[in-house]
Amino acid sequence: MVPLVIGVGRPHCGDDSAGLEVARRLRTRAAETVAVVLADGEASSLMQAWAGQERVVIIDASASGSRPGTVRRFDAVREPLPSRRRATSTHGFGVVEAIEMARAMDLLPTSLIVYGIEGRSFDPGSDLSPEVVAVVDEVVARALEECEVENPGVRTA
Repeated sequence: MVPLVIGVGRPHCGDDSAGLEVARRLRTRAAETVAVVLADGEASSLMQAWAGQERVVIIDASASGSRPGTVRRFDAVREPLPSRRRATSTHGFGVVEAIEMARAMDLLPTSLIVYGIEGRSFDPGSDLSPEVVAVVDEVVARALEECEVENPGVRTA
């Protein structure tokens, strides 16, 4: 079974589309070795997307107050994600709640890694901030490493 990467976000909402951008790049660079899903972050849809999967990587924007462009990695099987609202996701009832609901129901994948990319602006109609653009390829490379896939065409700084 190929690993699954889920890019979470809302298009055209500034840095909230960071996860979607990472997923799009993964889709073009590793389509044969990684399954990629673009998601809006709704909890039940996320759980449905990873159902039956062994290895899952989720990429989402975060708004924790860290410096924009900061990338944080969480092993969601080993421990709960930070509970502070919006610490790992910009979605109200989404990634964190999906993971904890799946944990309670014993429905987590064997491996579930979450990357949060700290955003600067989430305004509708805006593009990714320069700080987020600067780390997108790094997160692509890290996601491929999590999936144990070689990094075709990925350059990191």
